[in-house]
Parts: sequence; C-alpha cells; structure tokens
Amino acid sequence: MVKTIRVSEEYHKWLDAHKRDDETMEDTLRRITRGPHPDDVAGLLSKEEAEEAKAAVERLRGRDRDRLDAARAAFKSENADE
Repeated sequence: MVKTIRVSEEYHKWLDAHKRDDETMEDTLRRITRGPHPDDVAGLLSKEEAEEAKAAVERLRGRDRDRLDAARAAFKSENADE
C-alpha cells in the first residue's frame, strides 16, 4: 500500500537537498529519521509485545508533552513579568 504525505515546499526542498543519488524519497526519510524498513522488523514482536511497546511509547510521549507544557508555562510567566 502506498500513502501520500503532504509537506511544505520548503521542507521538500530541504529533503531533496539531503537525498542521495541512489535513494528514493522514502529511503531518504528512513535514513534521516532512522526508521527501519518494515520487512526488517516484521514478526519480531508478538501482538501482545507490540501493544505493550506502543503503550510505553505513548507514556513517554505524554511525559514529554507534560514537560514541554511546563516549560512553556514557565517561559510565559517569566515574560509576563517584564
């Protein structure tokens, strides 16, 4: 299955500038984001293990969001005093 993603023209130009001659755009995105090819990881985890891993990632993302929100609030309160 092929999916299309939308990116800004600016980001596309940046990505294209980092693309190697022998790469597709997908190859470039995988290299830059360090994402593995699905065939390389297929079947490594059981369904239960995959669900546990997804839940763990979501917990970590939630903590990161909480930290970012706290930093934003602190920054706004510091600037409000000026």
